[in-house]
Amino acid sequence: MAGTLEELFGLEAHDTDVRTEILAGITTFLTMSYIVVLNPAILTAFPDDNTPGGIAISGYGPGEIFQMLAVVTILSSAVAMFVMAFYANRPFGLAPGLGLNAFFAITVVGVLGVPWQTALAAIVVEGIIFIVLTAVGAREYIIKLFPEPVKFAVGAGIGLFLAIIGLQAMGIVVDDPATLVGTGQIASDPVAILSVVGLFLTFVLYAAGLRGSIIVGILLTTVVGAIATFLGMVEPGVLATDAVRNGGFDASRLASAQYDITPLAGAFLTGFGNVEAFSFALIVFTFFFVDFFDTAGTLVGVGQAGGFLDENGDFPDIDKPLMADAVGTTIGGMLGTSTVTTFIESATGVEEGGRTGLTALVVALLFLASLVVVPLASAIPLYASHIALVVVAVLMMRNVVDIQWDDFAHAVPAGLTIMVMPFTYSIAYGIAAGIVSYPVVKTAQGEFDDVLLGQWILAAAFVLYFVVRTGGILSSAV
Repeated sequence: MAGTLEELFGLEAHDTDVRTEILAGITTFLTMSYIVVLNPAILTAFPDDNTPGGIAISGYGPGEIFQMLAVVTILSSAVAMFVMAFYANRPFGLAPGLGLNAFFAITVVGVLGVPWQTALAAIVVEGIIFIVLTAVGAREYIIKLFPEPVKFAVGAGIGLFLAIIGLQAMGIVVDDPATLVGTGQIASDPVAILSVVGLFLTFVLYAAGLRGSIIVGILLTTVVGAIATFLGMVEPGVLATDAVRNGGFDASRLASAQYDITPLAGAFLTGFGNVEAFSFALIVFTFFFVDFFDTAGTLVGVGQAGGFLDENGDFPDIDKPLMADAVGTTIGGMLGTSTVTTFIESATGVEEGGRTGLTALVVALLFLASLVVVPLASAIPLYASHIALVVVAVLMMRNVVDIQWDDFAHAVPAGLTIMVMPFTYSIAYGIAAGIVSYPVVKTAQGEFDDVLLGQWILAAAFVLYFVVRTGGILSSAV
């Protein structure tokens, strides 16, 4: 078996082995498996100010729809990761993306009142466009237009983005009405206390050079939390084990999953009957734009952490992992879920040594295994699994040394890319800030000739997107 896997994935050529790849796959799975619960939670219920949103199917209750979406989430993720494993041979995990699923449920279906079937049709169209653009090399060409400082800053920006996601899940960073973010009640919050202990334990294990230190840290934190609850040191339910930390959807709903997904699969076909050309095109454009640059940013940032980039900061053969994303989005829309994208949590597996498609294959198989034993995917508490995000965030910050900080034309786009990502909670916005600022600062320095025409066009496209996305044009059009 080891010989077959070596030949299939070229493990020796990538300076890795079967054990390392399996550990990396398990690590990535543990950090992104929350999506099996969280994606259905987002797509089925968003009663914000009594505004309807999400997917509702006549004759089925929210629990049944939740279960269907959990199955669809697993299947679409697995398909995308099989393509990533066998076609791209890269260690990236894919699943329906956070942010994009909220845009699907809240904005498109809830606020704009677009039928969820039509929203799925937009996802399928976006996926097909991605497949075509990837096949002809257009996506790879656009990514190569990213200015060098932006490419080198994406990793650090994603690191800070991972950090704020992880620290929020751990109860260390919380909402603050005066400063937007603040420090949680760490001394009195059991979740925060366990998270801090688990985080420093993981740092110690990593510093000691223990293989699989991130997995060990996650599992030990989970076990300690379970013991504390069992002994009555913490009230049951305080250390929530599902992805929605303080209640919401109970992971036990998935124990007897609704495997009949026919009400969802193929529903996009009826969605084409409710299409109004202009508004539909704007919805497709929005899905397309955010997914494109989220995926590009993730691949470049995680690729930098894994040493996949060449001396020019380019990702060789990036069209192959992009194709996995495109196929996953198309299949996901056909089955009944929002856009599938490459997960930044893949960085956890890469930091554990994952270098080939075997890592992605392990993640895919674990996702499929969770169809049979779904609680496996939700048994790891969010506060424990997201320890990995903070550890990886620290490691990814080292990427800033590649940036030419003494050159203002590099410092501005790099700095904006790094800062805007976590503060706007968007990889795409961070990249946009860097790409738009680069030609402006370059020109101001009298280096207009160093800016490619394509970079000006890319900057203009971002400006257009902001006008459409934040200027109310999308809402008024629909």
